[in-house]
Amino acid sequence: MEIEVRHARVVEMINATGSLSKAAMKIGIPQPSLSAQLRRIEKAVGGSLFVRTRNGVIPTPLGERVIPKLAALAEQADAVIAEAAVDTSGTLRFGTAEWTPPTLRSALRTMLPKIDMRTETILSADAVDKVQRGALGAAMVSGMGSVAPVRLRDRDLAKETIVRDPVWLALPVSHPLADHAVLTASQLDGLWWIGYAQQHWFSPVERHLLGALGRRDRRVSHYAGGHHEAMSWVRHVGAAALTPLTGATSDVRVVPLADTQYTELTLVWHRDALSSGTARRLVEIIRGFYYHYARSFPSYRSWLGDLPDGPPEVPDPSCWMPADSSCVS
Repeated sequence: MEIEVRHARVVEMINATGSLSKAAMKIGIPQPSLSAQLRRIEKAVGGSLFVRTRNGVIPTPLGERVIPKLAALAEQADAVIAEAAVDTSGTLRFGTAEWTPPTLRSALRTMLPKIDMRTETILSADAVDKVQRGALGAAMVSGMGSVAPVRLRDRDLAKETIVRDPVWLALPVSHPLADHAVLTASQLDGLWWIGYAQQHWFSPVERHLLGALGRRDRRVSHYAGGHHEAMSWVRHVGAAALTPLTGATSDVRVVPLADTQYTELTLVWHRDALSSGTARRLVEIIRGFYYHYARSFPSYRSWLGDLPDGPPEVPDPSCWMPADSSCVS
């Protein structure tokens, strides 16, 4: 693992608070996740940065040498971002596939005040083409590895993963399985399902996952054209549906699956529409917003705390979006 700015911010927060629990609270992640991340950082630098005491943690001799340098790295990164934000202006047409919370647009406008942000909801299948044609400057695209990949065929386009999003099982809140901590393939027997229309990006992902679960033959009540339509059917007819968190709604219950697989939410942009600094800032803002959004689901918080090695490297827990839409490092 290479040391990145986000790792520097994590170490800086631990040093500033003198406590893993306080640092985890400040950052907004469970303490086991922070501890796992610190272990990865310490492995990368070649030794322990902190030693535990009765009153918290204090730097080791190695930490006394390394922590100031990491703090300087975070400070320099903040200066670069601030400088890029000063020069960032103009209009950006920004598309998101099915998921455009008004609060996301507000966060983008707050953090990039000189950009006139024009948002629109698009089909994931159309996103790359729209960016390539110049109809959009940037777009968020959903995909899954080789099953539903996000491919760029134009050298003027660039991309970066925002989050790796676990696939969940959505159920009505009153369903007998809705309160389970995790579900295995055998527990899916007897369910009625809401599937996805063939033209939807999630349809091949769904087929792949159900095949892995041994559920190719299932009873389908309806094939939905999108995630929110699927969630409406889940709620009203008592069926089940697979979904990433960006497709879930607050009126259903999402339950993790054993050996869950991941989809990716990817930012694609045209190099003529965004400078590299603005693109980097956009990635950080959306990633932080998503992390805060995901933690609004109790099931996600429980799943995150149960991960033995902490959260996936993405989303980045060193930058999260609280209620006032401020990105805190």
